[in-house]
Order: sequence, then structure tokens, then C-alpha cells
Amino acid sequence: MASTNGMNDTATLARLIENLIRFGTTAEPQMKPPRVRVKTGGLTSGWLPWLALRAGADVDWDPPTVNEQVLLLSPSGQLANAVVITGIYSDAIPANGDRAGLHRRTYQEGAVIEYDSVTHQLPAQLPAGGTTELISSGGIHLVGPVTHEGDYT
Repeated sequence: MASTNGMNDTATLARLIENLIRFGTTAEPQMKPPRVRVKTGGLTSGWLPWLALRAGADVDWDPPTVNEQVLLLSPSGQLANAVVITGIYSDAIPANGDRAGLHRRTYQEGAVIEYDSVTHQLPAQLPAGGTTELISSGGIHLVGPVTHEGDYT
């Protein structure tokens, strides 16, 4: 017959293994410091860091949004030490493209910026009333035909 300690050790080990890698959805992002709470199973995590594409000499900022599907990686199975990997497509938030060669960013208010390496096009579409600002103190060099519609200011 197993001792009580043996059963507790087995239950603890099973919980730690289950917590090593877990799927979840973001419950609440926090901007300062950058942390997010994640719903996973019947649990809601504490404030956890999320993975950024770059966080060195070059830095990216792209916080997760509520209900984004994520993956928790928890060293030693301790959820309190987990890191959140964002950007997993789901039924609730499906992919915004359907073929190779297309790099597309769709923003929540409707703006779309993409590069299509098959057609060699770089379109950017902003929602009604959107503005574009380009600051280049060294100048701007355009090569090729230019089509303009609208007024100049």
C-alpha cells in the first residue's frame, strides 16, 4: 500500500507535468509592466510576461489582446513562472491570409498593411479618416510612375 507521502508526491508530479505546457486564452493584458493574465482550464494565471519578437537592441511592441489563444511554457511546471507565447490562430480569431508569399497585418479597427512577394505589391489601407505621416529628414526618392488623386496641401 502506498504511503500518503507517495500519493502526494505522485499528485504533485502529475500537476507539475500538466503545467509544463498549457493552452489558454488571454484574460487581461497590462501595459506597465508588460504582463498578461491567462485563462487555462479552470484557472486564471497571475501576471505573466509575454514573448516579444525582439527585446534587445531592436525592440518590438505588440501586446496581446483579450481572448487571443496562447501557449504557456512553465519551467519546472510552476505556472507562476510561465512565459506566454501569443499568436495562435483559433476558431474565434482565424488566420487573415490563406497562401504562401503573403505577409499581412490586420488591425482591429480595419487597417491592413501587407507585402505580397508573389505579386510584388506593398499595399496599405487605412480606415475612413485615417492619416499617413512620413518623416524623412534626408529626403524622399521616388522611382517610377506616380499617380495622385486628391488635393495637395
